[in-house]
Amino acid sequence: MLTRKQYDLLQFLAERIQNEGVSPSFDEMKEALDLRSKSGIHRLITALEERGFIRRLPHRARAIEILKMPDTMHEALHERQRPAAGFTPRVVEGGLGRPDGPLFAHREESAPAVGTAGTGSIDVPLVGKIAAGTPIDALEHVERHVGVPADMLSSGEHFALSVEGDSMIDAGIHDGDLVVIKRQQTANDGEIVVALVADQEATLKRLRRRGPQVELQAANPAHRDQIYAADQVRVQGRLVGLVRTY
Repeated sequence: MLTRKQYDLLQFLAERIQNEGVSPSFDEMKEALDLRSKSGIHRLITALEERGFIRRLPHRARAIEILKMPDTMHEALHERQRPAAGFTPRVVEGGLGRPDGPLFAHREESAPAVGTAGTGSIDVPLVGKIAAGTPIDALEHVERHVGVPADMLSSGEHFALSVEGDSMIDAGIHDGDLVVIKRQQTANDGEIVVALVADQEATLKRLRRRGPQVELQAANPAHRDQIYAADQVRVQGRLVGLVRTY
C-alpha cells in the first residue's frame, strides 16, 4: 500500500522514463511533488525501493528502474481522470484492510469502476466525523489512515470523513459511511461538498447557488435545505468517493 506522495512520485517517474527514457533529477522530483527539500524525495525513493516498486542502478546518475506499478496506474499513464458534474455511484469489490470485509466504493466518474481496495490502494487520512458543530478547516486531528482505490483519487490532497446522520441517504450516502473528499475551495453548482457554515459547522450537502445566497440541499425529504448568505459558506472540499464496510 502506497501513500499519496509515494504514488504520485512513482507515477511521475514512470511517465518521465516512458516519455524521455531517463529518470528525472531530484530537483525535478521535488518541484513536481511541491516538496520543500530533496530530503523528502530521498525518503520517498527509499520507501519505493524497499517496497519493490523501483531499483536505483549503482554508479549511474539519474538511473532509476521501474520494477512494478500498482494495477490502477497502468491506465492512469494513458488517461487522466476527467472531472464530473455530479456524483454517480459505482461499485468496487475489495476488503479495506479486512480479508473478509466487503467494500462498496462509490466514485465520481461515470465510467465503470475497476480495481480493488487491496490492489493499487492509497492511504488517505481519516480526520473525523462530518456532523454539525464540527469545524474541519484545519486537518491536524488525523484519527488513522484508510486505504481507498487509487483510481478514485486524482491529483491534489484528499481526506476521509465518517458520515453521521441520514440527510444524504437518497444520494446513496448512509450513516457510518466514509466519504472521500478532495480538498478544494471551489465547486461546481450541483456537486456534493463539505461546506463550513459561519466558520463553525461542517456539513455534507449538494451545493446550489441562488444569486447572493447559497443553498445546501439535503438528499432526504425529512431534512430541510439550508439557505445562507454566500459569504457565510466556505467550501472545504468536493466529494469524490465513498467507502462502505460491513
